[in-house]
Amino acid sequence: MPTLNWIGKEAVEKHHKDVPYRLLEPVVELSCGEEQSGNLIVQGDNLHALKALLPRYAGKVKCIYIDPPYNTGNEKWAYNDNVNSPEIRKWLGETVGKEGETLDRHDRWLCMMYPRLILLKQFLTDDGVIFISIDDNELHNLRLLMNEIFEERNFIANIIWKKKTNGNNVGHIPAVHDYIVTYAKNESSLKLFEVQQSDEYIKSSYSNPDNDSRGPWTTSDLSANHKGPYFEITNPVTGEKFFPPKGRYWVFNEDEVNKRIQEGRIIFGKSGTARPVQRVFLFERETTQKVDTWFDKQGYNADGMKTLSDILGGKVFDHPKPPNLIKFLLNFATDKNSIVMDSFAGSGATAHAVLQKNEEDGGNRKFILIELDENNAKNITSKRVRKVIHGYDFKGKLKKTLSSHKLNFQALKKANTILEDFEKLKAQYSQEFNKIKSEVNDGCLQLVGEVEVEQKMPPLPGDFLYCTLSVDPLFEANGHIRSNVSFSELAEFVWFCETGTGYTGKADSPLLGIYEGRAIYLLYNGILKDLTEQGGNILTKQVFDVLPKFEGVKVIYAAANRLGGNAKRENIVFKQTPYALEV
Repeated sequence: MPTLNWIGKEAVEKHHKDVPYRLLEPVVELSCGEEQSGNLIVQGDNLHALKALLPRYAGKVKCIYIDPPYNTGNEKWAYNDNVNSPEIRKWLGETVGKEGETLDRHDRWLCMMYPRLILLKQFLTDDGVIFISIDDNELHNLRLLMNEIFEERNFIANIIWKKKTNGNNVGHIPAVHDYIVTYAKNESSLKLFEVQQSDEYIKSSYSNPDNDSRGPWTTSDLSANHKGPYFEITNPVTGEKFFPPKGRYWVFNEDEVNKRIQEGRIIFGKSGTARPVQRVFLFERETTQKVDTWFDKQGYNADGMKTLSDILGGKVFDHPKPPNLIKFLLNFATDKNSIVMDSFAGSGATAHAVLQKNEEDGGNRKFILIELDENNAKNITSKRVRKVIHGYDFKGKLKKTLSSHKLNFQALKKANTILEDFEKLKAQYSQEFNKIKSEVNDGCLQLVGEVEVEQKMPPLPGDFLYCTLSVDPLFEANGHIRSNVSFSELAEFVWFCETGTGYTGKADSPLLGIYEGRAIYLLYNGILKDLTEQGGNILTKQVFDVLPKFEGVKVIYAAANRLGGNAKRENIVFKQTPYALEV
């Protein structure tokens, strides 16, 4: 497989291993509601934050959405990872400019992304998926980078998202789209859900003009271009005979056709004198479908800006994504209990989308957001999520679809009737809406009413814990565990080191849990209610006798082992802290 090379690659390939583990430090005054809700907003460098979160969330995140710097030269981002490499150190703190201004700008971007993607992959469940927003500046590099880290076989799609209505005549071919590069953790395990067709689409596609007791229906071709039955069908009323069109065949045999004519499932047009067609009822049809790779109805950047402005007042963030876009990804990529992560949180749109989706379907999805900039995290990311949870004053336009008709040949034939109905509806709703206009949306001609409103948006149920990263890492420079590290904090780390998965236990016993047939124990910080060295953190016979029993292999982390040969007889695998704790 082709691989990508760039300045600094060798230095960053294992840089994620050199990043120290830090602890999350809650900031109660910036949190909202129940601190143990499972929702997190973490302020700090996302490389360090991801490393801090791994012991708890490795292998537990179903969906990751990130919107990293596009490297356009206008974003004022700087490379600041502490990599021990002369060629990289000269980049520190230096803002990356446009093409031609910073000649190694693509190298810097790749050095920044590589270790973060390595860590993000470790968070995903086996059936998890990652979505990455990007544009043409780094799309080609990102695809090669993802092929290397996630493997090419796990590529799912390169989704095209229409981000604005026009390109302002900029460039040879003005761009109006971004991309959402999509990879699975393991394509063979991935399950994406189909999405519900819109009510407008269903209403415009199905009707019940004859008040059939079986409900709304539509027509479908009775012939197909594959070889099948070929015979004449006779209209039982007019006696007119019909054969399939040239090169086509009926989809049913003669007996089935006659049966369906009797049941009213094959009709001769709505007039009763046209060619025979199938009558298909809504209750018989699936109303869900797979998503495709063209998103042109999930909101624009301008919608993201308008939403954020409504919540926080004025322009406070450049190019925020519309929550509807991210919510649409959640529709087919998550279930009701999924964990969703965004390590480039920015305006907090991902959390907003999670809360909206939970409100819609009664879900209990959790979000984990990471934002580098302290001001953004305090005054934009968390403030937005807090206001959405409490409800906020809204002034703007609300839209309501008054009528919708699918644009097809049948609609064209009755165009005058549709337009007359539109005029009647305009008169009927003239007092209710400030403006009523015709629009084409999702293949439908719609009459839409707009009204200026000033109201309080209803609250979306939710809570979150706001955290920063500890200044000091988990381990001191000499490798020893920091003295103020709690048992539960070290337990998460030990479990992750031993299993590679996130820890979900209560950390209230030296027995952390059972994993793949072995029991994992930790002796540390007086978990046995005895702070003396001999009785607390060292494996002695006295300590072993009071440990929770397990018949199989026992992996015991402790400062020292005083059992000697008895350890092997008791089926103990001893691992000395802190020296055995390497990831």
